Amino acid sequence: MSWSNLKKGRVSIQSGEYFITFTCNRRERVFSNSDLANTFCRCIANNELKYQCCWLTWVLMPDHFHGLLQLKNSELGVVVGHLKGASAREVNKRRDLNQPVWQRAYYDHALREEENRVEIARYIAANPLRRKLVARIGDYPYWNSVYL
Repeated sequence: MSWSNLKKGRVSIQSGEYFITFTCNRRERVFSNSDLANTFCRCIANNELKYQCCWLTWVLMPDHFHGLLQLKNSELGVVVGHLKGASAREVNKRRDLNQPVWQRAYYDHALREEENRVEIARYIAANPLRRKLVARIGDYPYWNSVYL
């Protein structure tokens, strides 16, 4: 799907919750490197502080990211753009490179009131299990959730 198609109908709702996915450039497994994965984890904490948002549940996979984001007083595109941009800068500093880390687009789904947040959180957090990276979610270091 093209970037312009992904942007169609995108709106930011104050206190809205969004299921977000973005992928590494060319599906490169950038975050197989634990130093780079830890760098991203610091960026997500900084993103929450800077924009007063809350990543309710998230998981960083070797080649992509899934998160459940709750906005407070920020725009969706600004929050996600900052996380992608800041993490790319930090990852490139660590690798001594200047190249895209993330694909340009991202997927978002605005959650409806009736959608079960705990089920969505479990789906997000279970990514390492489905990919057979670990046998127990507690063994995977690059995730967090307020629900689990």
